[in-house]
Amino acid sequence: MFEFLFEYRGFIVGTIFIALIATVIWAILYGRNLIRTEKSDAVFGNPERALGGWHWVMTGVSAILIVWIYFSWDAARAFNPKAANELCQVGKLSSAINPIRSTFPLDDGFLKGTSLLVRENKQLNELADQVERLGFSDAEKSQAKETIDLMRKAIIGMTSPEYLDSATDAKFKEIVSRIDGLTAKLADQNYPGDPTAEQIAAAEKNPRWGDSGNEIPAAPASPRGYKFDAAAKEMKTITSDFSKIRNNNSNFLAQVEKLKGQIASLDTLVKASPGTDELLIANRADFVKGLTRVLRRVDDGNIFPPDALNNIQNALVKLDNEQKSQQGGLRYYDILMMPGGEIRAGSSSCSEQGSGRWLPKPSDTLRTFARISNPEIGYKGYPLLWYKMKPFGEMVDFIIPDFIASLVPGDYPRHDTNGIVTPNFKSKVRDFATGNFESFKVPMPSGHVWDSLLRVLAGLFFGIILGVPLGLFMGLSRFSKGFFDPLIELYRPVPPLAWAPLILTIFGIGDDGKIFLLFMVAFAIMVISARTGATGTHLSKIHAAHSLGATNRQILRKVILPNSLPEILTGIRIAIGVCWGTLVAAEMLAGTTGIGFVENVARKQSDYEIIWTTIIILGLLGLLFDLMMRWVIDKFIPWRGKG
Repeated sequence: MFEFLFEYRGFIVGTIFIALIATVIWAILYGRNLIRTEKSDAVFGNPERALGGWHWVMTGVSAILIVWIYFSWDAARAFNPKAANELCQVGKLSSAINPIRSTFPLDDGFLKGTSLLVRENKQLNELADQVERLGFSDAEKSQAKETIDLMRKAIIGMTSPEYLDSATDAKFKEIVSRIDGLTAKLADQNYPGDPTAEQIAAAEKNPRWGDSGNEIPAAPASPRGYKFDAAAKEMKTITSDFSKIRNNNSNFLAQVEKLKGQIASLDTLVKASPGTDELLIANRADFVKGLTRVLRRVDDGNIFPPDALNNIQNALVKLDNEQKSQQGGLRYYDILMMPGGEIRAGSSSCSEQGSGRWLPKPSDTLRTFARISNPEIGYKGYPLLWYKMKPFGEMVDFIIPDFIASLVPGDYPRHDTNGIVTPNFKSKVRDFATGNFESFKVPMPSGHVWDSLLRVLAGLFFGIILGVPLGLFMGLSRFSKGFFDPLIELYRPVPPLAWAPLILTIFGIGDDGKIFLLFMVAFAIMVISARTGATGTHLSKIHAAHSLGATNRQILRKVILPNSLPEILTGIRIAIGVCWGTLVAAEMLAGTTGIGFVENVARKQSDYEIIWTTIIILGLLGLLFDLMMRWVIDKFIPWRGKG
């Protein structure tokens, strides 16, 4: 069934998306009309005014789903499945242009040569300031200042148009011609011609958008895609050739050679100068190294006269305008339907960046959930939530303590001389208590979700059983409050994760440690809730009960406990949420099963769909528990909030 739905996911998701938008619009209009027409005698602050409002529930749920479908790009995929493939080819061209584009003030605002000049001049100014502080002799100072001045002249020589040789200028003109030629090709509707057999075969092998690990089909599969793919390949060669161009004019090369000799001479002079201050000697050596580093960067020849690259910049602007024109409506589709990120092209693949990457698409998440929910697949060889047949004897062994057999009179049987053991009543009782007997099998829940659920319920159960009585008596007894309050308040503010490493070290990675950690969390919450409920009981009710002759036990059972139940049940609601959060963290630290274990493994593998699946499962389980608690509160304490 899920495979059928996945086959037609585009139509289904698109229909759902439109229906959700229509639902939100209808619910808002319905709600506004209801406000105008509804008559209510309930005053402001009456809880009755907050009842109902199912249309606002629909609005909230629909709004969440709309945001998820939209920002995960599931709607974009539904309405235009080829958009990702075409944007991948556009990304290839942009990736090919970026190395040459970064040279110009098209994105950063500064010419690359300008930025280099600012950096190198700043470094030279710092070196010039150090000359007076390094204790140089007059000869050394003169040598150092001369070297710095020569370095400045070398840089000025690179920026002067008169020193730019004709060969370099010819290379620039060739680059301009090639970029203009590529711009003209992009404008040609017949470029690059019919796809080759290899391109057609690669397109046929393309996975659909979202069907593979790389997610975005990389091979071009449309006329627009073929055009941008071919342009990207041609642009790569242009960029490569441009990156090889250096401003190595004869004047500059002569100055570089002279600088190398100057720095070597200064280095020899500094090393030969007498001195006993080790820090000063080290600083002088660093000064020479600083000059050497500046020379190496300048020697790369990446600084050109300010107007030498203008024609290339203009050609890039024309190419950029043409490639935007060729994208047509795809640009606006990318802006409107793929918010919060972009499709980026790498050397061999394309990928979603931004919200489209870390927010999985609902349809893909549903398919992942269906896959790991299959008991034959599960996750890491263990089902998500299923059942397995267990002998009834195992449940008897869990419920009945083994020492029951020891209470039966007599001794256990011994073997006779023939090696035969004849069971007696005592041994049969022991076999029954330990589950060592032939029994029928019953289905028992099994899986990651069930394991986590049992741990939460066990920890919560012990926390309620022990925490509520203690909290009540702390609210009623000076001794209980004074004795136990410091103990509770000492560990309650400590985050559960701070206890986790210690508890898991003591109890091991089994269930005992996790349950005990959850018990600690639930216990403190239940103690505080029960104590607050007990101390919040109206004194007039207690006096009335005394005047009617009620005993202390009757007052506790008939007055204090009913008045404390709202606080206690609210504490249970809070404890459930905190226990879930703590359990997931504990299962991440140590565990081989459970929702936290699944999420931890998925995190290490960057499997966002599994991560979001576990988050949704936890949210649904938490919501289920909360709805149950709401029902319990409404059913068993209808007096809540009514005095």
